[in-house]
Amino acid sequence: MTTAVPLPRIGAPAARALTQHGVLTMDDLKGADLNELSKLHGVGPKTIKLLQAAMGEQQAP
Repeated sequence: MTTAVPLPRIGAPAARALTQHGVLTMDDLKGADLNELSKLHGVGPKTIKLLQAAMGEQQAP
């Protein structure tokens, strides 16, 4: 059984926006369009950079 990897520390507005769109863990980001997520109210460039970095860390061996 695999444990869900939480999202990185992001601001509360971004966390609420992602939660409302069903993004609760890093696994939920697989296949997600970060460009579309960046259009959500509260999800800014800093959040996108944090998510990209976290996604990169997960892919590293």
